[in-house]
Amino acid sequence: MEHDLPSIKSWKSLVKRRNNTQEGGKSSWKMKPIVVLMCTVLLIFWYKTTNIQYEQTEIEETDYPFEMAKESEPVSEKLKGLPFGIMQRRSDLELKPLWSSSSLRSKSGEMTNRNLLAMPVGLKQKDNVDAVVKKFLPANFTVILFHYDGNMDQWWDLEWSSKAIHIVAHNQTKWWFAKRFLHPDIVSIYDYVFLWDEDLGVENFNPEKYLRIVKTAGLEISQPALHPNSTEVHHRITVRSRTKIFHRRVYDSRGNMKCSNASEGPPCTGFVEGMAPVFSRSAWFCTWNLIQNDLVHGWGMDMKLGYCAQGDRSKKVGIVDSEYIFHQGIQTLGGTGYPDKKNSARSGVNRRRGSATFDSRTEIRRQSTWELQAFKERWNQAVAEDKNWADRSSSTRNRIGNNRRLKRSSVIPSLVQRKAEETTT
Repeated sequence: MEHDLPSIKSWKSLVKRRNNTQEGGKSSWKMKPIVVLMCTVLLIFWYKTTNIQYEQTEIEETDYPFEMAKESEPVSEKLKGLPFGIMQRRSDLELKPLWSSSSLRSKSGEMTNRNLLAMPVGLKQKDNVDAVVKKFLPANFTVILFHYDGNMDQWWDLEWSSKAIHIVAHNQTKWWFAKRFLHPDIVSIYDYVFLWDEDLGVENFNPEKYLRIVKTAGLEISQPALHPNSTEVHHRITVRSRTKIFHRRVYDSRGNMKCSNASEGPPCTGFVEGMAPVFSRSAWFCTWNLIQNDLVHGWGMDMKLGYCAQGDRSKKVGIVDSEYIFHQGIQTLGGTGYPDKKNSARSGVNRRRGSATFDSRTEIRRQSTWELQAFKERWNQAVAEDKNWADRSSSTRNRIGNNRRLKRSSVIPSLVQRKAEETTT
């Protein structure tokens, strides 16, 4: 019996372990519904959180149509010290009073249908600028003047001067000012941006009528047509047509540039000149990024502006004929060519190079020509390096379509021939 005891104990322990295993299995089956329930709750929580984040992103994109630039350090890290609701990522160029009545304070948030006129100006064309601004201010425009000659104080006698914004930087161009002071985050409240030269006659131009035409025609980038007798007309497409309200292309068989129905690119269609462009909000966001920070004369950009037209440039870019301007062609930035002896002697600058008198206009043209070549090279390099970029211009789409049609036309005869051979055999 003594020899049998160990076996009985081992048998009892075996039975006990088996019962424990069965009880553990039963308890695990009891736990499964709880686990499933917890997983379901977690999934529902995850779904709702993701949905809230998505909705919040949509709200932000609606409030702020322009995306913030992506930087190496996450934006949230830089702003983590602020509560979300206090952050304002946009600004504007609206002048604010030092104090206001309660009624004005309640209306301070009402800013609709605002547009912007930005012009580089010099004192020599003060009268012409005065005429332009008087056309725009009554039409609910904000006006910003870039004083490239440093003479700002002599503008205060104009009745509207205190209503405009004045920025001074000596001998800087329109594109230099625009790149630095018209960032999309600053001008995003404005429906249209008019980036004009100062030597434009506006006797036959009405900003409100112009914008009605632009909106009806769906033009993202536009300019008023030029009077045929303008001092400077560089491209035929910009000349006013007496029989049209607006036009998107020109037909011309004269000179080296032939423009016909087959023409799908600038300057035959999808083109405006740099003297008086008008941009929609979206088009300006794109154009600002196209402006090169160091190429200040902007040469070559007019041929690429169509890529910022938010669609087919042959449809989204146009010239408005019924509201037209007169281009006077007066060049005052950088001087008129030969500076007077008094100023030259006072500045102590040697204005002679060899035996020839220094001509600022010639030097500006030489610099502009160099910048044009540099811009072309940068564009070509950018296109070559960006493998994800696709040319969505109408000419490229038509060329691709023609190639596809040619392929189909070459395939069809071969199929017919093969079918005929099969029939004869």
